[in-house]
Amino acid sequence: MTTTQTLALPPDVDPLRQRGRTVLVVLVWIAGVLGAAGAVFFASTSGSVAGASLAIVYALIPLPFVLWGYWWLDRVEPEPFRYTAAAFVWGAVIAVAIALPLEIGMSRLGMSEDWLIAIGAPVAEEFAKGLFLVLTLLRLRRIIDGVLDGLVVSGLVAIGFAAMENVGYYAASYLGLDDTMLYTGPEMATATFIVRGLFSPFAHPLFTSAIGIAMGLAARRSSRLARWALIALGYVVSVGLHALWNGSIVVGGGVGFLLAYLVLALLLLGLLITAIVLRLRQTTVLHRSLTDIAQRGWIHPAEIPWLVRFSRRREARRFAKVHGPQALEAVERYQRLATEAAFLHDAVMLGHGGPQGPDRTFAVLDRMWQLRPYLRFPPALPPGVR
Repeated sequence: MTTTQTLALPPDVDPLRQRGRTVLVVLVWIAGVLGAAGAVFFASTSGSVAGASLAIVYALIPLPFVLWGYWWLDRVEPEPFRYTAAAFVWGAVIAVAIALPLEIGMSRLGMSEDWLIAIGAPVAEEFAKGLFLVLTLLRLRRIIDGVLDGLVVSGLVAIGFAAMENVGYYAASYLGLDDTMLYTGPEMATATFIVRGLFSPFAHPLFTSAIGIAMGLAARRSSRLARWALIALGYVVSVGLHALWNGSIVVGGGVGFLLAYLVLALLLLGLLITAIVLRLRQTTVLHRSLTDIAQRGWIHPAEIPWLVRFSRRREARRFAKVHGPQALEAVERYQRLATEAAFLHDAVMLGHGGPQGPDRTFAVLDRMWQLRPYLRFPPALPPGVR
């Protein structure tokens, strides 16, 4: 056994880590438990165990597919899991806890049911969802440093909100609380699931995406006035999209709902294309930034292919695995840190890395340097091969 294999890897300590990580994790767990209890409560309003079970199952079915889409978008420059989990939990628990009393208050102040559905709910719900992005931008600006980050975070918040909301809708459909319902029980719950779970699982993410885009643009503005103006505009657009969806059936009935559905579907398609383009562009940014870092002598140019493309990264991990679990862990950690350093360096070069940008970049490079004695990369590729 070699010396590098007997020595333990250096601890992965971020010298510039922000305080409150442990508190955030604890709060996410507490909110998650409360959210699970809330979901059971909402499901129980169906009036039976069968109805409650159906409401929860229907709410869970779309989640793996929708969450996978956002995981794929976030794969090149992944955000820490504690923040993505916090975004989802905020939407499912905190946002619901904020929006529901606001809507009840609007109703008690005399707002009619139609106005509450068409305007009141969008105003309250988009405020409750968007508040997480505002707090994230104020506390930890580097989590949302571009439009794609804004789309991912806003989407996760909206998915959590929609999941909890759907539990209530499916339970109400099962019980038949609405006098206009032709059926009750499993048939009506299934019909509601088809509309909400199958044909419109991205409705809430689409609404809140306007706030996410605004946050991504605001993160790169130095002017405080410009940042808040963008945030306000994003909120207004999110409320407008939500009001178009909710108000269409109130104003135009089935035809109005169909027209609104088609309009929003086109907007969703455009948003999807934009997100994919931004995600593919991240790979280009990663390669460009690492190339510049190598030219400055901070990493070896031969390492770049093993740090950019996912297929090459997997190949490097398979090669390292032959040399033992320690080499594998070193390569995995090195790849993750290289990604972080690349995007930090790119932000600094573009002038929006913030006052701590250079220090954070060098701190990550120092952690990478500590891993070099333990690295086991495959042989260097021929020049020009990526």
